[in-house]
Amino acid sequence: MKSYLQAELTNMLKTLETFVNQDSGSYDKEDIDEYGKMIKSAFESIGMIEEEHESLNRGNHRYFSFPETTPSVLLLLHMDTVFKSGTVKERPFRIEGDVAYGPGVVDMKGSHVSSLYAIKALIEEGSTDVLQHVGILFTSDEEIGATSSKELIQSYAKDKRAVLVMEPARKDGSLVTARRGGGRFTMDVQGKAAHAGINPEEGRSAIEELAHKTIALHQLSNLEAGISVNVGVIEGGSTVNTVAEHARAFIDVRISTLDQGPQMTEAIEAMCEESELEGTKVTVSGDLTRPPMERTEKTEELFQLIQQTGEQIGVQVTEVATGGSSDASFTSVMDVATIDGMGPVGGGAHSSDEYLEIPSLVERTHLLAATIKQLSNSRVKTV
Repeated sequence: MKSYLQAELTNMLKTLETFVNQDSGSYDKEDIDEYGKMIKSAFESIGMIEEEHESLNRGNHRYFSFPETTPSVLLLLHMDTVFKSGTVKERPFRIEGDVAYGPGVVDMKGSHVSSLYAIKALIEEGSTDVLQHVGILFTSDEEIGATSSKELIQSYAKDKRAVLVMEPARKDGSLVTARRGGGRFTMDVQGKAAHAGINPEEGRSAIEELAHKTIALHQLSNLEAGISVNVGVIEGGSTVNTVAEHARAFIDVRISTLDQGPQMTEAIEAMCEESELEGTKVTVSGDLTRPPMERTEKTEELFQLIQQTGEQIGVQVTEVATGGSSDASFTSVMDVATIDGMGPVGGGAHSSDEYLEIPSLVERTHLLAATIKQLSNSRVKTV
């Protein structure tokens, strides 16, 4: 299988170039749908059939499987990137040595190529019985919270033996067995305007009140428990010589266990019930939108299976927990065995320096194909 993939590396890179050179920003439905047609063509060319799920404001989601099969393993990927339309024209795909660059090259178009060629490798090997176990879901809004795809993800993940999330591997090649969950809140403070020189005593500064609230919000962080609260953006006031009538804070919250979610929501809401500065009013909106991906017994069993599979093909597999979130949270919270980071190795995601390490494309595709094959074996313990 590895020799086949090595022989196909040039074609894998040509496919990667084609994929990267099509913009597919989260908010650009037309671009994502055009990219989705490329994905459809690629997977239908190897015999898979598509179920397209239309989305009004986001790109359409796409699910692939082989005809008349009931998959037990789900590969979960997203088509959207964080880059706006036109980015590819400014800096298209390029290769320098053993590294490929371009918008979305590792997060996660490299994984699209890896998934495609893992299936091709299994076909080439003659493992057609394995293919009945595989379903592949491409969503269009992972980077912006998966609001239109969450329910779809969970419907396809239901009763699956395993979900392999194709986010890129960590820089050292580690798989992800735990992620923090989180959400966003917006805090608004209403004060009273006044002239800062003539009658400041008649004003009530919304900015001053929000400053108190910002300090209190950051004090909710408990890094030992895996909780962090960050006021990342503040807006407020009208002119420098006016006591601010209004101020707003945008808040990022991360949690590590499911029970921390209600606790944090309650703490933030309770904070708004009283004002430090008399005459101001504080309100908050938002919620925790992604549960954490906790390392469960099923996660451990699935990781050990992949690790053992890696040993058989000469790939060292390690694990790590990360603070970032992904769609893995939506399947792991269902008590479905879930492993993340099954894609190629790279770095610089979401930046102009995003890159993919080309040698990892063959290695991680081989690992993916071998894992699918192992999971299709009915003698393997259900994870």
